[in-house]
Amino acid sequence: MILFVTPASEPALSTAPLFTERCPAGFPSPAADYTEDELDLNAYCIRRPSATYFVRAIGDSMKDMGLHSGDLMVVDKAEKPMQGDIVIAETDGEFTVKRLQLKPRIALLPMNPAYPTLYPEELQIFGVVMAFIHKTRGTN
Repeated sequence: MILFVTPASEPALSTAPLFTERCPAGFPSPAADYTEDELDLNAYCIRRPSATYFVRAIGDSMKDMGLHSGDLMVVDKAEKPMQGDIVIAETDGEFTVKRLQLKPRIALLPMNPAYPTLYPEELQIFGVVMAFIHKTRGTN
């Protein structure tokens, strides 16, 4: 099951501070106390608002790339799918999110070894996943 969510035609501008210093994922480092710029997540994640939609991931076939069940994907239906892109595809009447392989043979690759590679006879791409949002803490 895939839940599609469509954006407003023109997203409202909503910015937050963007700090100059990067935050190491390894050994801690003191961060500077100033901002470089303002960051609007709409501008960062969405290149074509009229061609963009959101969809929630269900299942764990993409967990090894960090996409988990319940994560929100930002999908651009006008982006041309290329080798290695994460795509929303329809095959055999069902939607799926997988990594696209074009060569040597068209395939949809899961990012979890518990799932098989799909070799669809018919394939329709409904968009390229441009970003995904993974919450680290529930809203409760």
